Amino acid sequence: MDHPRSSPPATSPAPSPQTASTLPQGRLDWRELLQWLQADGVIDAATGRYGWERCAHASGKLHALHRIALAELKCQRDGRVLDIDTLTEWLAQRASLPYLRIDPLKVDISKIGDLMSISYAERHRILPVAASSTEVTIATSEPFDRSWVAEMERMLRRPIRLVVSSPTDIARYTVEFFNLARSVRHAQKNGSSGAVNQFEQLVELGRSGRALDANDAGVVQVVDWLWQYAFEQRASDIHLEPRRDMGVIRFRIDGVLHTVYQVPGAVMAAMTSRIKLLGRMDVVEKRRPQDGRIKTRRPGGDEVELRLATMPTAFGEKLVMRIFDPDVVVRDMAALGFPPHEARQWQQLTSQPNGILLVTGPTGSGKTTTLYSTLKRLATDEVNVCTVEDPIEMVEPAFNQMQVQPAIDLTFAEGLRALMRQDPDIIMVGEIRDRETADMAVQAALTGHLVLSTLHTNDAPASITRLLELGVPPYLASATLLGVLAQRLVRTLCPHCKQPDAHFDTEAFHAAIAPWKASFALRPCKPVGCVECRNTGYLGRVGLYELLTCTEALRGLLVRSPELGPLRAQAVKDGMRPLRLAGAVKVAEGVTTLDEVLRATPDPQR
Repeated sequence: MDHPRSSPPATSPAPSPQTASTLPQGRLDWRELLQWLQADGVIDAATGRYGWERCAHASGKLHALHRIALAELKCQRDGRVLDIDTLTEWLAQRASLPYLRIDPLKVDISKIGDLMSISYAERHRILPVAASSTEVTIATSEPFDRSWVAEMERMLRRPIRLVVSSPTDIARYTVEFFNLARSVRHAQKNGSSGAVNQFEQLVELGRSGRALDANDAGVVQVVDWLWQYAFEQRASDIHLEPRRDMGVIRFRIDGVLHTVYQVPGAVMAAMTSRIKLLGRMDVVEKRRPQDGRIKTRRPGGDEVELRLATMPTAFGEKLVMRIFDPDVVVRDMAALGFPPHEARQWQQLTSQPNGILLVTGPTGSGKTTTLYSTLKRLATDEVNVCTVEDPIEMVEPAFNQMQVQPAIDLTFAEGLRALMRQDPDIIMVGEIRDRETADMAVQAALTGHLVLSTLHTNDAPASITRLLELGVPPYLASATLLGVLAQRLVRTLCPHCKQPDAHFDTEAFHAAIAPWKASFALRPCKPVGCVECRNTGYLGRVGLYELLTCTEALRGLLVRSPELGPLRAQAVKDGMRPLRLAGAVKVAEGVTTLDEVLRATPDPQR
């Protein structure tokens, strides 16, 4: 029950340091919290009075922390708004307890229902988050209300370890976790013929060896849950991998795979069938690879496209879903990480009426994003943009897209030959893999079309020699090639927790970029880890770019002596900044780390 409203005190006395014997007792009161915030120097007196007025008119049903968070008070130390997570972390420090941001995939949900009832958890605003033979960890949003602790320790016969979590997280996950745990207890009673309602029930059915149907309500629900959680975690790919004993679900986040859950093989098979069904793939055929795509929505309502690919393995079908954000195609060059100079050069090259532009790099280096963003900018009403892809990565209404179909001999070369009869202005070829496709690309460029395509080489100069190896004569490569963009993606340091690196190894830095020397100021930072980045120290990725422009000097060298070493040296002389050097600039600016750059970029001295 909320206390009677009263006027704010003229001054807020600072409470004495809280020891175990002087801890406050009972539920939190927003008035007392405002006084503590002021006493701890988090807010000043004026902000405290403003917060008092805002909180006094809020709903009495709100948790005290939630009520203060809605007031949007600013911290006097750094000017940031005190949100619910910041306030909870501050409260945990004041209560001398650990702060925990609940991660649902790190909670063994099957054990939750055995520890307490949902009514007991809701009454005391607590939630079990971990249990072992020696202790039970319970998250609370009322750290000074410990009237229930002794009772629970007697019931569980184990000591309780308290952590403090956000009241909004506890309220949300209490309902989710206990509903799932309840399904475990009723799994056997419902059986495979009954309605399967929750994820943990699916797990139990999978363990029992019963067949699961792709259209079961539980399968539908767990697939939806999987997508929404992947969107929340900023995953770029979802992997469903069958193993001997269990199926493994992994997310690729910021370029690194993370195991997020394990499920019985029967559950994974049902999930795979459900996703194949939605992707209009052959559900019965499990012996050969298949491709498909699905459109779904984020929790906020934004449409997202998923590209599906299956592969038969020793233990069943492996399914990978690549998540495409439609917003990437409208990003400008700066948003993709292009430095200003390279961005201007790339725009100049893509403004040419004819010629070949290549984007190179390994799988997952962002080539598709760069090409689609470029084409989206070029696709005006005055031009006809056509693509031939394998498969179509993202469906874009501004393009005319064709997919390669090897089963009917519709290869890249055949598709490009067909596009030439469609009056195109700009052509994008998914990949130049063979001599026939390379010859068609050259012919398209010679006949007045701008051709964009990809290759898989280590750097930009190597793409020139790759074209020659495919059989393109040097004089034709010289006449048609406009430029080559090589790129990589590296993880960026979390802006919320990164710190200046006082012990940065400058010798290793200079050795990594040799034979070049750094002509820029070094302000390196190091990863730390916080709630925002899930304690990895990294949040998001940025592109590193190496742009080779075909100058007259390079064209002459290409005809006379098309060897990789001289071509690379001439490109650098003409102003190309190698990938390693582009990464060094990001390290110097505190955007990423040297380890990330070394992992992603080729050694320039090889």
